[in-house]
Amino acid sequence: MTGSDRDGSINQPAWRRDVSDPRDPRADEWGQMDALEKIDWMIETKGWALEAVSARPELDPPTPSYAYSMGVPAAVGFTEIAVFGLAPAAANGLLQLVVDACRGGTEIPLGVELIGVLDNELRCLFAPIDLEEHGDWFATAFAWYRGEPFEMTQLLFPDRNGFMPYEAGYEQRMRFAQPVIGTV
Repeated sequence: MTGSDRDGSINQPAWRRDVSDPRDPRADEWGQMDALEKIDWMIETKGWALEAVSARPELDPPTPSYAYSMGVPAAVGFTEIAVFGLAPAAANGLLQLVVDACRGGTEIPLGVELIGVLDNELRCLFAPIDLEEHGDWFATAFAWYRGEPFEMTQLLFPDRNGFMPYEAGYEQRMRFAQPVIGTV
């Protein structure tokens, strides 16, 4: 969906327009929502929310881009899920695939390599994350849960050669993009 910018000369996606644009009928509604209200809205509309976090290469050590869910346990009885190294749209699609599988009755074990969850029979593993050690990655989830305990699992997937990030043959340049913070 596109809309014209302020002078009407350039089309750009609706999500890129300033929320105060008077031609956007929902600008007031969206402009008044804070981050947690937007998460609540996502959960109300699709059952769970995705929080995408941009890479921070300027930090020491740098952090990769990643995304994680909120609301999955209430929606389908599985833990929250984090995935590293994917664009937000790809992460959303992958997590939606997992949520749909759970809704369909698939039981996903933690800490076990699985085949058949991802396309092309690629392996994956859901690794539990120790939030005492790695909780700083998930600040928005802690705020949304308002002090209530929750569990987070890292969805690990292979490189283009089929190696998992905890295996010796894993592509070295991908180690930054998909760090292993879950327990394998």
